[in-house]
Amino acid sequence: MFTGLIQKVGKLAGKKPRGEGMVFAITHDAWDSPLIQGESVAVQGVCLTVTAIRAGEFSCDVLHETVNKSNLGKKDTGAPLNLERALRADERLGGHIVSGHVDGLGTVMAFDQKGSDWVLEVACDETLLRGIVPKGSIAIDGISLTIAELRPKSFTVHLIPHTLANTSLQALKRGHTVNLETDIIGKYVQRYLERIQPATGVTMEKLHAAFGG
Repeated sequence: MFTGLIQKVGKLAGKKPRGEGMVFAITHDAWDSPLIQGESVAVQGVCLTVTAIRAGEFSCDVLHETVNKSNLGKKDTGAPLNLERALRADERLGGHIVSGHVDGLGTVMAFDQKGSDWVLEVACDETLLRGIVPKGSIAIDGISLTIAELRPKSFTVHLIPHTLANTSLQALKRGHTVNLETDIIGKYVQRYLERIQPATGVTMEKLHAAFGG
């Protein structure tokens, strides 16, 4: 499990095919405690396993399914990558619960400065939008962010300068794809409502109307 609070921005040192997937080599600054082979690291929000360790670098396997469902396969050598080690049981949950299992891709529609902050608009599939609520949480490329506005085919988040300066989002441009993971608690609620709907008639539309969503 992760929190969506990025600990380091590494760089893609190289990638090579392995079977239907890939092997990534990622460089990074030193950690407070060294990485351990077999531990989990979220790379751009994707939970990967450390398979090899060298000085200032680790390798991980990226499965075919992950290549298809995330933007990792599109990354070129030198690309910045958000890194977060798995959460320990005694650590603070500073962001929100992030599993590292990407639900799908979003496309950057706009990325504009507003005062000292930045507003990022991301378009995504309707199935993902159904799991997003205003002021709710979402992980974008592994970063825990709050939904500012929900639109018919997109949503917006606001970024403070610190977040922009210390994550890979500073390299984003219109048309780029981002990894999206919707809130896991919302997924359980949505699944529960889908199961009880035939018997109760309760729908997301009725709840939105009743509670002003």
